[in-house]
Amino acid sequence: MSPNHTNNQPMYSKKWILSMVALLLAFSVLSACGKKSEGGAASASPSATAAASGKPTDIIATYKDGGKITRAEFDAFVSTNKMFSPQIAQFLADPGFQQNMLKQMVTFRVLSAKVDDKTKTEADKQVTEQMKAITDYFSKQEGGMDKQLKDNNIELKDIESLMKMSFYTMGSMENKITDQQVQDAYNEQAAAHTFDIATVSHILISLKDAATQKDLRTKDEALARAKEVKGKLDKGGDFAALAKEYSDDPGSKDNGGTYKDADINQWVPEFKSAASTLPLNTVSDPVESSFGYHVMKVESRSTKPLDDTMKTQIKSDLAQKALSEFAEKEYPNLVETNNLPKPTATPAPTASPAASPAASPAAK
Repeated sequence: MSPNHTNNQPMYSKKWILSMVALLLAFSVLSACGKKSEGGAASASPSATAAASGKPTDIIATYKDGGKITRAEFDAFVSTNKMFSPQIAQFLADPGFQQNMLKQMVTFRVLSAKVDDKTKTEADKQVTEQMKAITDYFSKQEGGMDKQLKDNNIELKDIESLMKMSFYTMGSMENKITDQQVQDAYNEQAAAHTFDIATVSHILISLKDAATQKDLRTKDEALARAKEVKGKLDKGGDFAALAKEYSDDPGSKDNGGTYKDADINQWVPEFKSAASTLPLNTVSDPVESSFGYHVMKVESRSTKPLDDTMKTQIKSDLAQKALSEFAEKEYPNLVETNNLPKPTATPAPTASPAASPAASPAAK
């Protein structure tokens, strides 16, 4: 087993999934969940909420320059997001969630409408690619794409609409990020060791089998075996040969136990600390981690350079931050009418009659 927190498995395999999740997180969609609507508990569904409120069910919101959002458009927007992030289904009736989705929808509409032709053309190419990836992905699921659309009560055009708004908006925001902003962000993160990399060779003596998680040996037995390996290396033993013979890390044992120019922040704390501090090209004493004992040799340490891939990622991160800030600051000035239920915070508990003032909960 490698010293990687995630065992080197990718979290997502599709760019479009990353895009959707990132945009949802950028707006903190779930931040207001758990609150109640004015006058009682959360309703059964967004549509039911509007009807029960006595307010118009057709137009749920209007915004500057004649913009309007109908109930059908809002429901399709929410349901499309739910198709990509099924976990939000539990929050559909929550007023705070609905308000955050409205904020996202209005912001996307306003910003995407201002996109220039060049950005729109580039984004359209991405949308075409992403729509193909989405269709291919869901077509392979049980029931195919048709079942996914039916289950979420949406059409393919609803997905395309959301993708266009998302890519137009993000493209527009990224165009506003300057090279200097990217450089400054890189410098700041580099100073915080975000981009530290190292080439490290190690021989892992594990306590458990990587595949079955069955016990292999006790801590004392593992330490004794690690010391045995260390002794052989000190006598001139070949690191690669000993890694192949002794190491329990299937991810590195057959290539000399080496992780080349690896991000040290992916590793468990003990291994990361050793990779950051051990003298270069010196075989370490056994280093204990949650996986067992590592006999390590750090061959190099450096900072990952600001290449094109990193520039793209940093620019995307800065654009998402700018998008979130825009929504928080400008959204109240954009919306003219809002017929969705408003969340109200649950009152803080008060002290019982027997409680002393000192024991009362602090005001928040």
